[in-house]
This record gives sequence, structure tokens and C-alpha cells, in this order.
Amino acid sequence: MSDEKPPQLVDYFVVAGLAEASRALEEEQQPRPARPGEPITDVAVIIRSQGEEVPQGFTCIETSTSGHPVELNAGLLNNPQMFLCYKRGRDKPPLIELGVHYEGKDRPKPGYQILDTTPYSRSANLAAGSPGHQRTFLTFRRAAEPPGHHTLGVTDICLVIPSKGESTPHTFCRVDKNLNTSMWGPALFLCYKIAVAKDNTLVYEAGLLSRYPEQDSESFPLPESVPVFCLPMGATIESWPVGTKYPLPVFSTFVLTGASGDKVYGAAIQFHEAFPRERLSEAQALRLGLLSVVDRRPVPGRSLHTRKSICVLSHWPFFDVFRKFLMFIYRYSISGPHVLPLETHISHFMHNVPFPSPQRPRILVQMSPYDSLLLCRPVSSPLPLSGASFLTLLQNLGPDNAVALLVAVLTEQKLLIHSLRPDVLTSVGEALVAMIFPLRWQCPYIPLCPLALADVLCAPVPFIVGIHSSYFDLYEPPRDVIFVDLDTNTIFQSEERKLLSPRALPRRPCKVLLASLHSLSQQLDELLSAPGEEEPPELVLSDAEAAGARRAQLELEARAAFLRFMACALRGYRSFLRPIAPAPAPAGRDAGSLFALQGFLRSRERAYQRFYGQLLRTQLFTQFIEDCSFASDREPCLEFFDTCVDKVQVDLEKPEDTPLMELDDPRGGEHTVFITPPEQPAGPDGAEPPARYRYDGFPTLRPELLEPPRDPLVAQLCQARSSAPSSPAPRRTKQEMKVAQRVAQKSSAVPELWARCLLGHCYGLWFLYLPTHVRAAPAKLRALQLAYDVLRKMEQHKVVLPDEVCYRILMQLCGQYGEPVLSVRVLLEMKRAGIVPNTVTYGYYNKAVLESKWPAGTQGGRLRWAKLRNVVLGAAQFRQPLRQRQRRSAAGDPPGGQAPPAPRPPLQRQTTWAGRSLRDPEPGPSPRLVKSGSLSFPGSSRGEGETRAGPPLLPVTPTPAPPRPRGPPGSADGSLSDIGTDESGGDEPGAGPGAGGVTPRRGLAAKLQQLLSPGKRPSPRPAESPREPPGTRRGSEQRDGDPPSRRSPAETLLRPRERPESTASESSVSLGSELDLSDASGGSTGAPKSTEPPMDGTAGTEPPALEVLLSSCSRCPGCAGLVFDEELMAGWTSDDSNLNTSCPFCSRSFVPFLSIEIRDFRQPPSPPGAGPVPPSPQGPVLSDRRRCLELDETPELCNGCADTPPPGRWERVAFAYLSPLVLRKELESLVENEGGELLARPELVDSHPIIYWNLVWYFQRLALPSNLPLLLLGSQHAPRDPQPPEPSRVRVRLLWDVLSPDPESCPPLYVLWRLHSNIPPRLHPWGPPAPPFSLTFLEALLSHVGLNEVHKAIGLFLDTLAAPGAPRTLHRSIYRELLFLTLAALGREHTDIAAFDRRYRSALGKLGGALGRDELRRRRAQPPSAKATDCRRTFGAPPEC
Repeated sequence: MSDEKPPQLVDYFVVAGLAEASRALEEEQQPRPARPGEPITDVAVIIRSQGEEVPQGFTCIETSTSGHPVELNAGLLNNPQMFLCYKRGRDKPPLIELGVHYEGKDRPKPGYQILDTTPYSRSANLAAGSPGHQRTFLTFRRAAEPPGHHTLGVTDICLVIPSKGESTPHTFCRVDKNLNTSMWGPALFLCYKIAVAKDNTLVYEAGLLSRYPEQDSESFPLPESVPVFCLPMGATIESWPVGTKYPLPVFSTFVLTGASGDKVYGAAIQFHEAFPRERLSEAQALRLGLLSVVDRRPVPGRSLHTRKSICVLSHWPFFDVFRKFLMFIYRYSISGPHVLPLETHISHFMHNVPFPSPQRPRILVQMSPYDSLLLCRPVSSPLPLSGASFLTLLQNLGPDNAVALLVAVLTEQKLLIHSLRPDVLTSVGEALVAMIFPLRWQCPYIPLCPLALADVLCAPVPFIVGIHSSYFDLYEPPRDVIFVDLDTNTIFQSEERKLLSPRALPRRPCKVLLASLHSLSQQLDELLSAPGEEEPPELVLSDAEAAGARRAQLELEARAAFLRFMACALRGYRSFLRPIAPAPAPAGRDAGSLFALQGFLRSRERAYQRFYGQLLRTQLFTQFIEDCSFASDREPCLEFFDTCVDKVQVDLEKPEDTPLMELDDPRGGEHTVFITPPEQPAGPDGAEPPARYRYDGFPTLRPELLEPPRDPLVAQLCQARSSAPSSPAPRRTKQEMKVAQRVAQKSSAVPELWARCLLGHCYGLWFLYLPTHVRAAPAKLRALQLAYDVLRKMEQHKVVLPDEVCYRILMQLCGQYGEPVLSVRVLLEMKRAGIVPNTVTYGYYNKAVLESKWPAGTQGGRLRWAKLRNVVLGAAQFRQPLRQRQRRSAAGDPPGGQAPPAPRPPLQRQTTWAGRSLRDPEPGPSPRLVKSGSLSFPGSSRGEGETRAGPPLLPVTPTPAPPRPRGPPGSADGSLSDIGTDESGGDEPGAGPGAGGVTPRRGLAAKLQQLLSPGKRPSPRPAESPREPPGTRRGSEQRDGDPPSRRSPAETLLRPRERPESTASESSVSLGSELDLSDASGGSTGAPKSTEPPMDGTAGTEPPALEVLLSSCSRCPGCAGLVFDEELMAGWTSDDSNLNTSCPFCSRSFVPFLSIEIRDFRQPPSPPGAGPVPPSPQGPVLSDRRRCLELDETPELCNGCADTPPPGRWERVAFAYLSPLVLRKELESLVENEGGELLARPELVDSHPIIYWNLVWYFQRLALPSNLPLLLLGSQHAPRDPQPPEPSRVRVRLLWDVLSPDPESCPPLYVLWRLHSNIPPRLHPWGPPAPPFSLTFLEALLSHVGLNEVHKAIGLFLDTLAAPGAPRTLHRSIYRELLFLTLAALGREHTDIAAFDRRYRSALGKLGGALGRDELRRRRAQPPSAKATDCRRTFGAPPEC
């Protein structure tokens, strides 16, 4: 397990303020406009035509912003000459809002006062000169008393005339009601500015006062600029009048972006505290108004204060949680006394509050008896983590301005966002960079810019900067910037920097976006304006939770609206990506070489060429193309965007019904972790300790009072899964997992698709293991070529892959081992399969091609040597016939005559009982059967054909071999049947009686007649047998001129023939055979099965070091029925977390098990009392054919092995049998947590046995190469031997039937057939056979099956089960009993399982009318389902029974 720490909620706690080294900010930039003085406290209207003068202390507005004369009612006929006046001061609360009221039309707003009279008690009706017009008055709203020093107020008023070309000044609010209500005269509008009107303030750059922890973290050191972000307007020293109310703490957020693009979120609160006057110099006291200018005497009635900030830094935008915590810390510092110091609460929150995990998604932190906060895990989203709030964006700007800003961001303009609310700036700034997903802003981005960094506004590059609106009271802003005022919902554009109109955007996507935003804005207004009636506290709490959930839903819909627009705008972009196919040029990373810019531009409509032309020239689009072309950390996000592009329909004028974003909200879990407050120390004698901690201001943190971290608690609560150092290529993205889950759900309803879905996940398992296999392979290129061949074979068999992980892993390995050409071939294979690579796969492909070393363009000597080799080989082929003619002439051939060429023994499909196929000619005299099935003889010095004696023996370091097609050469049925040569050695020199008397193969009729009566043993074979003539053809060839003998099944089975003298009657499911029992007619789409000898080069004559027997046959706990492998597969569900399957008989869900028997031939026999030792499944393979046939005549021996326990140690275990979907999810989790290196270590067997044994089963089932069986040699199942045999080998055998039968159950029919044939079964603990199951009964069943009268066989079986003495419980279905019996008696080569299934279903239909389908099902006569049949056809049946 990696030692990486779990995610930490808070990284640093910082205290910022006025430090000793702080420098003044206001003296640096000169000149600057005058700071606004006192706020406006009163407004008045005077009528100069009535002789009214401007009141004392008031200022009259006589001109507009551009100097035009203005009168409030200039359009009236009598023109009473009314003017607006205002007054500044601090004697009363300032005005905070102005308005215009139309009497009779508008309803008075609460809190507003109507200015209805002049200072001289005349009517202030602005339409007084026209009796027919409605009465119009000015209104204002005043701040609450007593006013604070930092209270917002109206600081300036102006009048604008739009018809004169005047517009609303920057940072001014405009009242959208015309003051001139007459038909004559220009329109006149009132504008006012809101700001913090304060004086007697000194501004300094903020410094670091204290921090915790004091040491920097290696992964994230504390940035030096954090203090200036905590106090963006600087650390101030302010002089207040005595009695001024303290302002409330101001919450602000900011974002720091590292060099790698990682974001760090900060949350801070700013507050004021007293500042000692002794620390001021005389100059500072003069500027603060504390000393008189003339005589320098102290001014009474003034108090001194400074501004501080406390802040937390985190990689997670939990702004609400951090605000509650910081407010609690601030209130704790100004109250008291307390028992615990402030440092205890800070360290407790940082160390003991864990990050929410999937297991514990809710963390309830009790900070005090009255303060608590709830921390919920972030919503799992494929989008990048962000602190954006699209609702805040809509609330402050509206839908139209939001779309205008979208155009500005996409075309990389200079954006300056400002507001008087610093907490809003970060939310809106994050929304601006999030709305352009998947594009990523590449230019400077500072959502909350401090005054100390305001120089960035003069940068000649695009930027997105947020700043406090008071910046404009201090400095003159640049002219080429687009200003966004969040307080007035306005966008100011200069003449130098004009935005593209939203009409330049694609019409239909933009129309849908605007409609969605207008709808969301209306819903948000309804949510915010909901009436707050008096309700019980519990209802108020529930309503708050419902409102929070509603806001979260609206936030998701707003983000999805922008995502849909971007998907429509960039639709089809993947078809213009240019893969790097040849050797890359030095400018391989240039956007023009990676993307067809002009082709993409021509694919857009002509009306939108201007917008797309500017978009393609931006840095964000260039970076987007590089992210799509090369492997990066944004691959999951880009892959998710590709799925959104596939979902959207550009021509629609409304959003699609299918949501683009399907988020998994983990907060719905009920598991909540409760974090208690810090424990108070116990006083003497158990009394409560005294409260001795009181603070005059926020203190400097004392390290001795900080609690040490308790990492075990945090690790236990977090249970975070660390990332392993393995490559990210094997991992599926979250979107790929969701797509695979949906595909599995659809496939589960279609039998053929379900089988192929399972097979695709099995191949995905092997490709997850492929990096481990390639690392262990001595020839890397050969192993990669093997994987490529497997991909091609999968394409040939139309294997449905749920994702692109197989191709992606192979591409990554090609890049890792320097094979770019093979990577190109893999990409071409993907295109040939109709798969368009997603962003993740495409990135790994380009990385492999770009970073690998390409071969030289000219092969040089290598090519010339290859040409020379071909010439030499061609000349040798031409000379070969001449040499043969010379040999025949030297042997004395008659002149003019040519001797016939010696016939070569043909290859044919091997049968298990040495009989001919249906195409064999009539046998010659003295027929004799020879053994070839249960004992597969290796090649000997006599030249006999080699066959395999069992599953391949895996060497210590196997060399991967390319897959080979199943079946005999030239056969395309894809079965797992072995390829064998004719074992008749009559034409071999020296093959006589001493060599084992080889005879020609008999016809099928005699063999079946022998098999139907195995109880009668023939007499021992004679010592000699006639040899076959040298020219006789064998195998599946037909003699020239001899027509093939065709007989009906009845004639074949019932025609009396002479019984063979050999006793070798065996079946395809006999012990030791490795023949495929899969459906030969349908073929198998599994991986090819190698037919070559064992890879270690041995002949297989010595037993392996370990032999493993695997069986998936499981017993249902409900009905005690045996459920076989294909039925288990059919019962699995598409849920990748569900281990259960369903019983085909009782429909009960249960967990199937994989039974394993491990036999260690290196150890001595088990001591007495250690348990029974099972018999050996196969004796030693003998190369002497005569000795093998003599062993058959010995009753105590079977297959050349005595009926005694084999020497060695054995062990039986069982583990859960997992669906490929479940196994893949677990394997991905294992690789992610513990690394792929674990798959190559023996610890895998002991620490993760379920995953290990399931992988061994599936890889062996599909004949995919792996080193997993060899890991047993170092596990606890095989104790290490100080001197292990060389070479150490492990043989794995897969069984179809049970591994450990019930001793009390009756043996199945195929076992009874073997018992009647004097062939001991593989398993001994069978119970006594039932009396009705006699040899005559078995022969009758076989006769009915051979005559295609399967319904009679079923009826006979049912009648026999009802007879006295029959077993009460039938563990296997009637179908399974008849199928296994047929395979055991007739052999796999002469049994078509697909044809048997058809006949069985037809027979069941005949019996259904008489007995009823329910009765047949109750008596377990139904065949496997269509899904189970297709699973068997797709995977193939396990080789052995």
C-alpha cells in the first residue's frame, strides 16, 4: 500500500495584518483622483422660477456629465426650472439608494422616503407644470442608525441625457425611469454611485503575522502572497469618531493558481481591532486627523483601529464550511474568558476533522455547545473541481450579460470584474472560466486581485481579474479593458475594445442557451423572493434544506446549459484531429500539424466564420488541441465532453430530454461521523478548570498551545484510497464506467449480447494484466505482438468491447518499449473495427508515437540480407525435385518408369477412442481398437504422432506464443478441439508386435456397438496383428473410387457387429483428456488455444511440480441443484457490485463458488489423520503403447495408474466465483490502490485469493498466456522447497462437473457408464448407484438418443425416477444427465451439442402437451436458457468433466 496521506481538509491557517515591514501603498502611484469625501446624506429639489435658492450646505446639479444644461422638467410648457441638489456630511446616516416614483402607477417601496416637497414647502412634483401628466417624485433610502465607519453610501450623483450621446458613467447606478414625463424635451435619467465614504485612513501592504503549521509542506509550501490576498485592499490604520459602531466582519474568497494549473482556495474574514496610538509617528497622526495642523495638539473624540484577517487555505472549495469556522474563531477571540486557548480549536479542526470519504460522506463537527457545521462530500462530477456559482453570475448579471461575457472569454478579451462585495468576485470569476469547458483559460486569472498586484491590469495580454470597486476611487483604470460591474449589472466597453455581438454565435445553440438561462433566472427570483412567514423551527429547517437542494439543482442546470452550448459549438472536432502516423517532425506539437484548422473552419456556417476565426486563434483552443492529442491529466474531463458531443443535437431549438450531466451525489448517505469539541482538561479534584484565556485582539499563535495531530483517527475516518505509482492507462474513466454499465444493462436482456459483453470484459481483464506479463516476458516485442494478435482475433470474432482500455494499454506499452510502428497498427486496427478513439486513447497514441524512437527510413543491410535469403531459399526449392529424381535413379528404378511417391500420413482430428470419423472407409480385416484418448501419447523415438496429455504445463519463464486458430488446419469452426495425427504406426519402419501392434481403425457401427455393451470384456488381444499396407490411406481421407458408407443412426447403433478385441473404450469427458466440449457447430469466440507441445520443451512424461484442478459448478443452497458454468453466467446481473447469480431451477439468488484442488507433487504424502487423499486424475504418461494397453487389462489399474492415492500434498479451497464485470471492478481497484506490480508477486495469492483464482480461471478458459499459475510456487499453498525440481511447472485443469461430490448422492449417469465399463471415476466419494440405473437402462437411453428419439429417453428417465429405489433428489437436470452420458458414450467428436440441444427442445415440446411444462420444470427436465446456451457457445465448455 502506498504511503500517500489521505486528503487533508485544511492545509494552513494564516493571520494577516499590519506587520513591521509593511510598506505604504497609496504613496506609490501618483497622480490619483481625489478620494471621495463625506457621503451624501440629503437630496432636495428647488424651483428657481419661484425664487427658491440652493439651501446652505447643498450642491446644485446644473449640467449633465458632458456639460449640457439640465432641468428636471425642461420639456414642460411653462418650464418651472426645477433643479436637483444634494448635501454631504456625517451628521446622519448616508443615503444608500435613489429612485423615481410615478404616483398612481408605482407602489411605494418599503424603506423608501418620497421627496414630495421642496425646502421651501412647495410641491416637488417634477411634472407640476403640466396638469395632465402623472405626478413624479424622487425617492431615497437611508442607512440604518447608528452608521458604521465602513457603511456603504451614495457618494456622487449625476444626470445623463442619452440623446446627447451620454451614457452612464463607470461604477454609477442608473435609475431606469425618465425624469421628463412630457412629450417634449430630451429624456433625462438619474445616476448615482455607491461607495465606502471614509477618510483618515492609511493603507499598507498586508504582512504575515502568524501561521500554522509553521513548517511548509513538501507538496504544497505556503505562498508568500497569501497575506495580500487576505487583505486585498491593504492593511489599514483608521481614525474613527468615538462611539462609531464596529463594522461586521467581511468574508472573502480567493483562488491561487500554481505553475502546474492546480488551484488552491482561500477563505478569509476581515475585521477591525484597536490599534495603540503609541505606534504612530507624527506624520501618520497628522494624516489620520489625530493632531491639529496648526499647533499639533491632540484632537479629542477620535479612536484608532487597524484591519486584520484570518484565513484558511485548502485544495477544496468548501467556502460555506470555512466561513462558519472562521466566524466561530473570530467570535471566540472577542469573547471570553475561556477554559481552552484559541490554538486548541484551530489545531483540533485542522487535524481531527477528516475529509469526507465515500464510506463517511457526512462529517458533523461540533465546535462548541452552540456552534456546529456540517461537512458533506463534494458531488462526484466529471467536470473539474471549481468554486463557481452560476446562480451568482445570473443573479448579478442576468442572462444577456452572461452570454456577452461568454463571447468575451471565448475570444480572450481583457475582463475586469469589480464589486463592493469581495465574496461575490471569486464565485463569478470561477463561473467565467468554468462556462467555457472543455477549454481552459491560459492567461492571467486573479478572481480577487489585491491592490499590491494591480499592475497586472496594464499587462498586454488577456486576463480575467476581479477587484474591489474602491480601486476606482484610488486609481485610473486602463482604457482597453472591459469592465463588468456586478453591483449595477452593467458591462462597460471602451471604443478601443469592442466585443463581438452574441449574434455572431451559432444561432440555434445560442437561442437554446438564452432560453435556459432566462428560465433559470426566473426560477431563482421566485426562490429568493419566497415570502418568509412565521413557521415552527422544524419547518424552517426543512424548508432551508429544501431550498438548498433546489439551488443545487438550478446550479446543475445552469452549468449543463453552458456545457450544451460548447458541445454544439465544437461538434465534430474529433474528425479534424490529425494523428501522428509517420515519424514526427520537430514541430510535431504545433496546433496546425495536430488539427486541420481550415477544414474545421470550412465546416462551420459562413455567418459564424468571424467568431470561429477568432476562437481558433486563441491560446485556449491551441491548448485544447494539445490536451486532446497528448496524454494529460484532463483526459477524463475531455472524454466526458466527447460523450456530451455525441448526445447533443444541434438542430434542436430546445434542450435534449437526456441530461448531459448525471452526477452521483454521495450526500444522500445516512452515515454521519460526529466530531466532538476538544476535551477540556480536568481541574484539581475533578473540578472544572478556571477560565483564564481572554484576548484583547486576535493573538499571535503560540506553538506550545497547539495540539499535535492525531493521524490514526483521521486515517481511520477518511479511509482514503491512495493512488498507486502505476500508469493511469489501465484505469477506466468514470464516464467509461457509466457507459459500460449502460451497455451491460442493455446486453443483459439479449442472450447473444450478454455473452459477448462478458467475453469483452474477460479480454479487458487480460489486458489489465498485460503490462505485468510484458515486464516478465524475455522478448518484449514478441509479447506485444502476441497482444496485437489477440486484438485482431477479437475483431475477427466480433468481440464487443465495453471500452477502449485494451487498445489504450497496448498503445502505452508500445510507447514504453519503443515500438511506434506497432502503435500505428493498433490505431489502424481500431479504425478497422469502427472504433473512434476517445481523448484518452488518442492522447496515449500520440504520446507513444511522438516519444518513441522510430526505425530508420531505409532498412540498409537488413533488407538486402532478406532479399538474399529469399533467393537462396527459392533456388533450394527448385533443386529439390532434381535431387529426388537422382535418388530414385540410384535406387534402381526401371528406366522410363517412375515410382509412385511415398504417401505421407495425413493429419486428422484425433478421437478419444481411436475410432474413425464418419467419413472413414470400411475397415480391413482383423479390426482392432487402440487407445488414444484418455492417454495422449507423446512423441517417441518410433516416430509416433504427438498429442497433448493434458493442459499445457507452464514453465517458470514462459515465452509468449502467438495464438493459433482452434480446430484442425483449414478448419474455421473455432472449437477448442485438439489437433492430433493418426496414431496408426503400420507404415512406420520397425512397427511390429513388439511395438504395440497397430491396427487400422474400425467403423463407427462396431465402435458404438461395443460402447453400448461395455460390461463384456473381450479376450486378451493376440501377440501379433497384421500390419497395414504402406499405401493405405488413413484419417478422414476417402479411398479413391470407394464411396463413403452412409447408414442411418438406427442401423449404426443396432446392427450387430463383431466386438473389438481391445478394451480401450473411453469418452471425450474421460479422465485426463483435454478435449473441448463446447458447441462445435457454433464455434467459440474465445481466444485461440495453443496446440503445440508444452512450452518448456519437455515431453510431459514427468509429473508437474503443482497440479491445480478448477471447477465452477456450484450447488444452489435452495434446491440443492447443481448449477453449471454457462448457467451461472446467464444468471449474473449487469450490476458490477452484485456477486449473486440466480438458480435456473428455483430462481433463488446465491453466490457461486470456484472450487480449487491443489496437488503438490514435491511434498511427501500427507500424514495419517490429515484427511483422505483423492485419487490422481491422471497417471504418468507412458510412451510405450504396448505397456499402456497391458495396463488396461489390469482391473486394478486405470489409464496407467493404480487406484491408490498419488504421492504428494493436496489441498482443497473454495472462493467466490465472480462475474467478469465484478472482477474487473475489483482488479482496477487493486491496481489503483496497490499498484500493478502486485500481480507479479506471490503475495497476490494469499492477500487477494478471490481475484487471483478468478483470473486464473478466465485466462485458462480463454487460453490466454499469463504467469499467474507460477505464483503458486511462492504462496502458502505450496511451501518453498530448498531444492525445487527443475524446471518447476504448474499444470492447470478446468473441470465442467463438481470437484468434490456429495458422498451420499447417487453418481451421475456418465459416471455409472464408466463404472459399468470398469473405468474408475475421477472422484471416489460417490454414493452407491441406484438400482434402477442399470446397464440396460443406460443402453436404452443411448439407443433413444441415437435414434433421434430424445422424447422417449426423457420419458424413460422420468419413469425410472418414479420407480422404487430411485434417488429422491436429482441434483443434475435431466438435460445435463443425458448430455454427459451421450458425450461419455459416443465421444465428443461424434456429438454435436447444438444439434442435441435442438432435439432436446423439440422432444420437450412433444412432452409438454402430455405432462405440462410446469410439471417438466418441477422435475428438472427443462433445457438451459437461451442465454446460458449462448454463453457456452461463446466461451466454450470447460475441457474436462
